Amino acid sequence: MKLSGKVALVTGSSQGIGQSIAERLAAEGADIVVNYHSHPEEADTVKANIEKLGRRAVSIGADLGSIAGAQKLISDGVAGLGQIDLLVNNAGVEKNASFWDVTEHDYDLVMNTNLKGPFFVTQAFVKHLQGRKSGGKIINISSVHEDLPFPHFTAYCASKGGLKMMTRNLSIELAPLGITINNIAPGAIETPINTALLNDPDKLKALLSNIPLNRLGKPADVASAVAFLASSESDYITGTTLVIDGGLTWNYSEQ
Repeated sequence: MKLSGKVALVTGSSQGIGQSIAERLAAEGADIVVNYHSHPEEADTVKANIEKLGRRAVSIGADLGSIAGAQKLISDGVAGLGQIDLLVNNAGVEKNASFWDVTEHDYDLVMNTNLKGPFFVTQAFVKHLQGRKSGGKIINISSVHEDLPFPHFTAYCASKGGLKMMTRNLSIELAPLGITINNIAPGAIETPINTALLNDPDKLKALLSNIPLNRLGKPADVASAVAFLASSESDYITGTTLVIDGGLTWNYSEQ
């Protein structure tokens, strides 16, 4: 088991991609800090699934849009499982609106969750590692839209572009501490956030025509990449983005 003896914190792990990541890392031997924002019952289900795999797990609610919430998540996770070795910044939101209709509330929600949250959770995690004089790994779940324009989702694209630059910058700053940081950029993945798309045959057909592999990704596709980056097999990789999109990015055109 590649991650035996490690503890991983996966933000936004009560459903979708985050759940798949948490359960895959547990299958690889890690104990897991499950994080949720507003659905503790879903997080409890994930926690139970992890415990069935023979791993330890705790479920912690947090508002990652606040610095206090980010710091408390790390401190509560350490209190619950003794340490944290791996951080997966997965929690994210998006809002669909034409640029001229974007409200300050929706802008702040997207930027706070997708960029401010990962920034300060990562900061608290790094301080925890420094206190232990230990190395560690940080994996951000970004998006193909860190590079690929996505009309009507400008705040979302800006947040993911910021996450990409944060990753590159921190790869230089954290390397002397034995800490690596990388992005994973999923394309179109079958998750609850895409329910409307999955139920619209015309839109789904149009999207699939842009994906050379002719299918949506599965949460497990993303989780497999996280498992690799979390393992010692990726120790010489830092500051990069691993794109998981079936070829979408280089074959995309707006319909």
